[in-house]
Amino acid sequence: MSHTVYAAATTLAGPPGAVTYELNYVLNILAWLVTAAGVCGLLLVGSRMAISLRSGEGDEHLTQFAMVMGACIIGATAGPIVDFVM
Repeated sequence: MSHTVYAAATTLAGPPGAVTYELNYVLNILAWLVTAAGVCGLLLVGSRMAISLRSGEGDEHLTQFAMVMGACIIGATAGPIVDFVM
């Protein structure tokens, strides 16, 4: 009896494989794009900071850095959250 209940629970637990395969493919592409955008954002903030410090300006770049890191965290956790919900 428990084998039948386990088999029924595992077959009803998730969506069909065709749906999740395409969704996982799109999520993987978006994860790579978010990673590339995060690296580009950090490079841009770092280069702006280096140029402004070299020219003697003391602009506040920590807020830009925090915004880029926050976006990276949101982008990095979006995929696992969607995977958990599915």
